[in-house]
Amino acid sequence: MEHITLLIGIVIITALVFDFTNGFHDTANAMATTISTGALRPKTAVAMSAVLNLVGAFLSVEVAKTISGGIVDESGIQPEVIFAGLVGAIVWNLLTWLVGLPSSSSHALYGGLIGATLFSAGSSAVHVDVVMMKVLIPAVAAPLVAGLAAMAATRLTYRLTEKRDERDTAKGYRAGQIASAALVSLAHGTNDAQKTMGVMTLALITGGVLDPDAGPPFWVITSAGVAIALGTYLGGWRIIRTMGKGLTDIQPPQGFSAQTGAATVILASSHLGFGLSTTQVCSGAIMGSGLGRKGGVVRWSTATRMFIAWGLTLPAAGLVAGAAALLAGQGDWGVTAVAVLALAAGFAIWKKSRRQPVDHTNVNTPDIPAQRTSGSEGLQDEPAGVVTAAVQAVSPPPAGPAAAQVSGQATDRSEPAGTSEPADKPADKPADKPANKPADKAAAV
Repeated sequence: MEHITLLIGIVIITALVFDFTNGFHDTANAMATTISTGALRPKTAVAMSAVLNLVGAFLSVEVAKTISGGIVDESGIQPEVIFAGLVGAIVWNLLTWLVGLPSSSSHALYGGLIGATLFSAGSSAVHVDVVMMKVLIPAVAAPLVAGLAAMAATRLTYRLTEKRDERDTAKGYRAGQIASAALVSLAHGTNDAQKTMGVMTLALITGGVLDPDAGPPFWVITSAGVAIALGTYLGGWRIIRTMGKGLTDIQPPQGFSAQTGAATVILASSHLGFGLSTTQVCSGAIMGSGLGRKGGVVRWSTATRMFIAWGLTLPAAGLVAGAAALLAGQGDWGVTAVAVLALAAGFAIWKKSRRQPVDHTNVNTPDIPAQRTSGSEGLQDEPAGVVTAAVQAVSPPPAGPAAAQVSGQATDRSEPAGTSEPADKPADKPADKPANKPADKAAAV
């Protein structure tokens, strides 16, 4: 094996950085509902997910082969092109993490590689048929399949337990949520960790270190698995909070059905070599679970924003990567400039995130601004980030203490300042008037 050059080393390190961002960006896919329902404590949940992502990285290499020898022509590109593609994917991941948007890390990577290749080597270096069959078609089909599977599983689950008291089944379903979340984490490792393996292998092939069509070496598999596990343990708390609000009000039976359906689709796609988006699959499964529960409501306004973000991911990451590729193609100074700009962008995004930090201590707290959500009664205020409360709700919404609390909050919002002690005022007024009136009469006399 030939000596790894400095440029290839930079590409490999950048690929591991992307893998790290992929880990904390996609933690919500497996653990958002589990954390929000209280089935697991936040740090315990992300620790379990990190371990299973690491294990999943060793189970298959089919997706890695798709990326290293399928999407682009490795003979027509140079390592700096792969570097530019990774920069585009990382920047998009960090931007969407900053705003708590559950976009696709997978499509950010695909868009980055395709954009950098188009700008540097032309359209002939992109295998359009592979992109269509193993990226674009699964991107459309997988969320639909996962959604239909979760909807059917949710309806079956509620039918089987319709005569049982909800409190009797809640504990079992919470345990099922933990098991299904573990399965999603394992499936995530078999799919997303391999994408970084494929990029690292592609860099080694373009640099002449590995033969064409070679599979990822063991050290590549290990390092990619460790990087995504560390990112998962860090926890993408902003995106967990967003998915915690969710596309629907998820109860434990729905969470179990959605996660099981999503894990099945992801594992099947990994076996077939389809590099689909786990974010899109899990989101589709959540929407399906919302449609599967009688009286369940899907927040289509939130879903629409996510659909728009998914559509922008490929071109946005591609444009950033294309610009980086043009600059990196100028020589060593261009590669250095791209690296410096990427570090500056990452630091600026991190500094901005510190103004309103979100971590395991406040991921479930409703202290972020309310959203305007379209419901059956029109636009109404929806408290942000409270799946913990929503999990305990049934449809139609209960008219008990929860409704009274909401009514009380509405009264508080409409009450003008300075009226926090209304009981004192009636007492004060009668006390003042009798005392003053006799004095006024005496003065008149």
